[in-house]
Amino acid sequence: QVQLVESGGGMVQAGDSRGLSCVASGGTLSTYAMAWFRQAPGKEREFVTGISRSGGIRYYGDSMKGRFTISRDNAKNTVYLQMNSLKPEDTAVYYCGAGWLSNSYAGGYGMNYWGKGTLVTVSS
Repeated sequence: QVQLVESGGGMVQAGDSRGLSCVASGGTLSTYAMAWFRQAPGKEREFVTGISRSGGIRYYGDSMKGRFTISRDNAKNTVYLQMNSLKPEDTAVYYCGAGWLSNSYAGGYGMNYWGKGTLVTVSS
């Protein structure tokens, strides 16, 4: 079984930056497209960003474009999320997922594995 472990969450001030990491074990990361999702209290899970197996294709949610960056290092079985200019509305538990992404945004995605999440709290 593939296990995903997120790290890097914590408390930050609005306008600050924070980087998250997701390390995979029990499988080869390059086999999967990867994605980050988030869920704020009382809200539905939201797509943040996704990246193809080789890193050539990236998708971002509208509110994250220009502020968040996804990257991956398959040799280290790790995917990263760099978050800049954080806002209080970014407060959420951030989850790492491994699965598949269509080669177009409209094609959708499916995640086979999930991490347990890491909490990012942005104060104003």
